[in-house]
Amino acid sequence: MDWRPDLSSETPLYQQIKEFIIHKISLGEWAVGTKIPSQRALAEHFGVNRSTVVTAISDLIADGLLEGNTKGGTRVINNSWNLLTASPPPDWSSYVQAGAHYPNQPTIQHINRAEFQEGIIRLGTGELSPDLLPSERMKEIFAESSTNSFLLGYEEPKGNLYLRKQLATYLQGIGVNTSPSNILIVSGALQALQLISIGLLPRGSSILLEKPSYLYSVHVFQSNHIKLVGLPMDEDGLLTNQIGRYKKGYNASLLYTIPTFQNPTGILMPEGRRQSLMNACADEGLPIIEDDAYRELWFDEPPPLPLKARDPHALVLYLGTLSKTLSPGLRIGWVVAPEPVIERLADIKMQNDYGSSSVSQWAAAEWLGRGLYQEHLVSIRVQLKSRRDRTVELLQTFFTGIATWSVPKGGFYIWMQLTVDVPMQILFERAFKEGVLLNPGSIYNRHTGNYLRISYAYAKLHELEWGLERVAILIRDLVGKKRLER
Repeated sequence: MDWRPDLSSETPLYQQIKEFIIHKISLGEWAVGTKIPSQRALAEHFGVNRSTVVTAISDLIADGLLEGNTKGGTRVINNSWNLLTASPPPDWSSYVQAGAHYPNQPTIQHINRAEFQEGIIRLGTGELSPDLLPSERMKEIFAESSTNSFLLGYEEPKGNLYLRKQLATYLQGIGVNTSPSNILIVSGALQALQLISIGLLPRGSSILLEKPSYLYSVHVFQSNHIKLVGLPMDEDGLLTNQIGRYKKGYNASLLYTIPTFQNPTGILMPEGRRQSLMNACADEGLPIIEDDAYRELWFDEPPPLPLKARDPHALVLYLGTLSKTLSPGLRIGWVVAPEPVIERLADIKMQNDYGSSSVSQWAAAEWLGRGLYQEHLVSIRVQLKSRRDRTVELLQTFFTGIATWSVPKGGFYIWMQLTVDVPMQILFERAFKEGVLLNPGSIYNRHTGNYLRISYAYAKLHELEWGLERVAILIRDLVGKKRLER
């Protein structure tokens, strides 16, 4: 809502607000069944006294457009033209609630909306800052397209063949020997997970994963009634000696892991733990989804080879993406798997979207085929390392004594644990009121409420400094108030 009442108008403020709400209802933007914002929220947004909003709402309730109660809030029960008809309008809220796909957690919905509000400092966002994206070079590539023109039609089910050939060559450089026929192009690694959830797993399956994990923050598996079973972790990643017990206890169908700069913890699984993981899964006949989205974002030395590079039994479904390194807007990722799996997933993808963008696939192939991607990675690593170092300095300045953290060797994230007792929902809300958006640990595991995922990849350096200082001040204020209440 970007509308505000006109304070200089002769029309009373309550009447302006009333007409605005009627307009929203008549256009169908607030459909029947919609719960409208609270009176307090509307008053704050419109910059008026709450009594002004109460008057407008009371009139609309009397007119039969709204219905209010103390527990359920105020909802739209009719619209202006339906007041003249006998047939009740459709209750779109009931349709929404009946949808098969689970809604996001309320906190994640809040974050997703708030990320696009002007002036918000995003301390947890898991993507490259616009300042780090190669926008100018991308423009040049499209300007040079006459030498290697792209098509505007559909691509074949597995994706653009030239791109898959370039990916096969790139993957060989990190120890993954594959062929174009074993690669599927997807619209980001998230789509790969969704295709796997509906294409390879029966409803009601269980999968093992790290706890905490990014996978808890999306519902690609849960919406197919697949249960997520968290495995304990230490500083080297998930504890592989627990895999057999958990696999049998939950009849798990596969294991999902981010072994390289894990999201949200930033943990890098060392070589020995990777070997142990592969051995444990081979013993159990347990397939693995390896999400390698952050592999190329190392700082001082390359990480160990992917799990897929040591996969003689074809246990691993390997996921990669350009979203974290080159451009989230391209929406280009890939799956490497045995050909029957690729054929199955490609068939489902064609039924869903008829293939990823042909233009995006062409652009990705150009970056890989002309060696531009590797050049870009060198620059990104330098800049991300500098951002990490500065963020660690800021944490030492502002959070010493109230939090602990480990310094990641790559990726985007610092997993910070608060060592003081703070109500995280209140911290989240107060930080947001001051223009700072946080990613609480509960998004990635509901039992990690005293953690924050701090990203050094997105916010500008001066925003990181201001935002982290404000959060530290808020934490200390909350701790002080809690002590006074005792």
